[in-house]
Amino acid sequence: MGIFVFLPLVLPLTAWPVARLAEGRLHPRTATVLLTGVATVMALCSTVCLALLMVVGTAQLPGNPLPDGWSDPEVRESVPRHEVAGKAAIPVLLVVVGACGRVLLRHWRVRWRAHRALAGLPRREVAVLSDAEPYAYALPGGPRDRVVVSTGLLRCLDARERRALFAHERAHLAARHHRHLLLVRLAACANPFLLPLRTAVTYTAERWADEEAAQAVGSRRTVARAIGKAALVSRDAPTPTLAAFAAPAPPTPAPPPTPAPPPTPAPPTAFSAFAAGDPPGPLPRRVAALLGPAPAVRAWPSLFTTVGLALWTAATGAVLSALFSANSAVTLLCLLRAATPL
Repeated sequence: MGIFVFLPLVLPLTAWPVARLAEGRLHPRTATVLLTGVATVMALCSTVCLALLMVVGTAQLPGNPLPDGWSDPEVRESVPRHEVAGKAAIPVLLVVVGACGRVLLRHWRVRWRAHRALAGLPRREVAVLSDAEPYAYALPGGPRDRVVVSTGLLRCLDARERRALFAHERAHLAARHHRHLLLVRLAACANPFLLPLRTAVTYTAERWADEEAAQAVGSRRTVARAIGKAALVSRDAPTPTLAAFAAPAPPTPAPPPTPAPPPTPAPPTAFSAFAAGDPPGPLPRRVAALLGPAPAVRAWPSLFTTVGLALWTAATGAVLSALFSANSAVTLLCLLRAATPL
């Protein structure tokens, strides 16, 4: 294995250029699926690498409960500074597991609270909350997927813009964008080098829904106008949107002052929202993209283009990372079988 055992920890750096290029050059659907897959594979590989380093470096230390046979001398010799790397891998793995567990727990709690808040409303596809604050979001799961929107936002949009709003949220539900966002958030917890991919997928998922809404409404300009209006009216409002889960400290929305049962808007989580909650940068880019021509749908760009070269480089990095991690996992399994009768 040698120094190559550390490769899965740093190979995510190869995905940084593709994150920037995929945002502007690929179709949003292709970019979202590609970046989510690359981030997930690289996160799993780096976690396997950490687990291997921990076992190899600490199995034969005094007082360690692991069997000595789990750390073969030849394997230890092939890992540079195996004792230092093994000891360092223990707190890193604990941090990774704790961060991922915290994300999953918060994800589940917010979904549960959101569905519980809407339990008193009719089980329709669209739930309209009588609230002056402008917001809208897609809420998957539960008895059925739902689009939640406030009357404050609906009053700011005309009929065609409302159609664009609902088409945007339905696109999030149909494509299960919340799963992509959750996967890349977990991947970023496992390896901080994957943070750019999380940001890129958050943007491309919104762009994907924008394009689907434009196709459903039949007017890209209408969707762009609806996004602009929603951004303007929600600029100073709290964002009880499910996209704000990616923010480090999302605000807690106040419950709407409405008759019983007064449904409380769901707090932020890992799902997608319509315009509100986006940082200043992506919103102008989304509007500009909608005012331009529709992106071409390509399965994979040619290798002889800048985008194609970057994407092939990132894909190669992901494959190499997976191969090195698989080799490490097979080695660990062989040591386990040799040390412990299975």
